[in-house]
Amino acid sequence: MSEIDDVSIEAEPIDVGEELDGAIGDMSEAVQAYTFDGDRSDASGHHVSGEPLRRGLVLGEEDPRDIDLHESPRTEDTMWQGQIFDVNRLSVELPDGRMALRDVVRHPGAVAIVALTDDGRICLVRQYRTALGRVTVEIPAGKLDPGEDPLECANRELLEETGMRAERMAFLTTIATGVGFCDELIHMYMATGLSFAASDPDADEFINVDLVPLSELIDAVLDGRIEDCKTVTGALICDAVSHRLQVEE
Repeated sequence: MSEIDDVSIEAEPIDVGEELDGAIGDMSEAVQAYTFDGDRSDASGHHVSGEPLRRGLVLGEEDPRDIDLHESPRTEDTMWQGQIFDVNRLSVELPDGRMALRDVVRHPGAVAIVALTDDGRICLVRQYRTALGRVTVEIPAGKLDPGEDPLECANRELLEETGMRAERMAFLTTIATGVGFCDELIHMYMATGLSFAASDPDADEFINVDLVPLSELIDAVLDGRIEDCKTVTGALICDAVSHRLQVEE
């Protein structure tokens, strides 16, 4: 038996129930301090969202009531700086005058390309994603360089990742990937009139490329087998457009 085995350590008893109650109380206070979802009701910080309105769609900032939801940043500090994005901490004043903290990922933005062949196949890239720990199937995409035009970036990324050149590149939409914590915007384009040249991925990018029937991608999205948000969006846009064209015909 070693000298360590001979040593007995007496620990003071811990009141687990008391610690748990304290942790729950701290969590409740944090939730009240860091959330706001409606007009102020009383001085305690309790507030409600009000009764839902039955009406047509009104976009954000187009409802006069939205001004009462605004948070006012007071300070912003970079907590972590990375190669692609930064993480900043903001101190904001809530609509009821209280202060709260917001951690925000600052991202330069990106593009994504729905690349369709003349015979109805969509170009997909297969890439290992370390964050998920597995290979994902996605539409081609890439980060904007500082000051880069999104259309030029779309052409560049399509060629680099897949080796495809497009005769036509049409803007589809812009999506916000994580509005609760990130300011990244992805500008989406549809590429047609494709021809193969040669791919030139970044040094740390290892990619395989598939051309699959668009209908199979849409089925995979609807079945929940495709999770990537830009790929889901691109597939559903194509499906919606095709259905509208069929109705018009």
